[in-house]
Amino acid sequence: MKRIKQLEKLKNNHEPWDILIIGGGATGLGIAVDAASRGFKTLLLEQADFAKGTSSRSTKLVHGGVRYLQQGDISLVLEALKERGLMMQNAPHLVRNLSFVIPSYEWWNGPFYTIGLKVYDLMAGKLGLGPSKSISKEETIKALPTISKDDLRGGIVYQDGQFDDARMAISLATTAEEYNAVLMNYMEVTGLIKDDENQMIRGVIAREVESREEFKIYAKSVINATGVFADSIKQMDEPEVKPMIRPSQGIHLVFDQSFQPESYAIMVPETSDGRVMFAVPWYNRVVVGTTDTLIDNIDLEPRALEEEIDFILETAGKYLSKKPTKKDIKSIFAGLRPLAAPEDGDSMSTKEISRHHKVLISLSGLITVIGGKWTTYRKMAEDAVNNAVMIAGLPDRKCITERLPIAGYDRNTVPGSNPMSVYGRNKEDLLEIEKKEPEYSGWLSEELQIRKVQVVWAVREEMARTVEDVLARRTRALLLDARESIKMAPETAKIMAKELDQDQAWIENQIETYTKLASQYYIQE
Repeated sequence: MKRIKQLEKLKNNHEPWDILIIGGGATGLGIAVDAASRGFKTLLLEQADFAKGTSSRSTKLVHGGVRYLQQGDISLVLEALKERGLMMQNAPHLVRNLSFVIPSYEWWNGPFYTIGLKVYDLMAGKLGLGPSKSISKEETIKALPTISKDDLRGGIVYQDGQFDDARMAISLATTAEEYNAVLMNYMEVTGLIKDDENQMIRGVIAREVESREEFKIYAKSVINATGVFADSIKQMDEPEVKPMIRPSQGIHLVFDQSFQPESYAIMVPETSDGRVMFAVPWYNRVVVGTTDTLIDNIDLEPRALEEEIDFILETAGKYLSKKPTKKDIKSIFAGLRPLAAPEDGDSMSTKEISRHHKVLISLSGLITVIGGKWTTYRKMAEDAVNNAVMIAGLPDRKCITERLPIAGYDRNTVPGSNPMSVYGRNKEDLLEIEKKEPEYSGWLSEELQIRKVQVVWAVREEMARTVEDVLARRTRALLLDARESIKMAPETAKIMAKELDQDQAWIENQIETYTKLASQYYIQE
């Protein structure tokens, strides 16, 4: 997936695309895979980097949603449990089975969640990951050695999935490209093209961010898959339209492994504000979150609020014998959920707003996908492409993504088992570069187990353009340890400059820009 070739394909195309997708997050990339694998001529445009926004800032879970079961949203849980199984089946190098423990401190917790999780297991059917079970106080302490032991009665163990969201996004982009889709990051859509006669959408106007070159791109169907930015594209089509998105912010704090040294995740079923909290082991770190705060301002770089940080520290402190403090935080990251706004305009709390996705079609033919979550990305994509086929009068071809291996597919790779596991079968190609070009062998950061060759691969094969692309999404350095990632920036910039044929001024600018960004991911002392 070389960016220069993608740009050439875009410039050399003179016929309308079958399906043009705006947005390179989970939804847009899923649509690109679906459309391209059906044989449609597919183009995806992303204003920044793939998964720059919400799609790289999740809790890293592929799950049916125990909370939605508690709320009685059976259809969403059934859909998500099926999709969880398919995601694990199609990307075994990126998605793994993870055991969760719900610690029980009150007598009624045990029966309530034991029964609820048995239902959860049954709903998963053949795609289930294993049965849930009750465990004793002693077994709970063995699984969660840092759990608070005061009034602990026991626990319940259940199975769900875990993955690396940004790596999944890049793998989806690569998969789409393997099926001849053209994908461009740093290509901003600035307007829509409509025909004069009936005002139907015929394409978009886009600007390449680096060169500022403008393109008029024609397409038979246009899909708006821009997540929290969906309203801005919709307003290009209908300036007076009411907002469809009610953004909600979720933040996560990352700590070192000492806060949960075993391989189990902790699920707190009800926090002081009635939500769910997770403490999840991830790449030798522990990710703790999340919050659910209604936000008015939509930003590509959302910032955690002081009260959100305090809330997570306080809640985690109630359940962990080793109470985390601000000094213990390795990284803080925030993401915005593109929740579908309630139709009656009331101000219901975020936990009551549906997580179901919606596919909306405007009078001009613009297709907009809103809501949803990472786990159901494939089903969202299938629904969107089915609508595009109908709107554009495309050939009726069956969706094949239920059993479509994702790029890097490798049954023999255990996710997270080694620093290169996210590359699946492609890890041999990275190691081959190290052999042929020894200047790229060795660690970029031994602390985070990130190799220099990963920077090279990110530029050559994954369209990385900035130090941030590499340290935030092609590797996960920024989210794992923001301070350590700043130390990695100079070496990363030098390697990238050589690969991209950039000069010293570019290196210095990249280091400065990245350092400024990363300093927002930890608390300054």
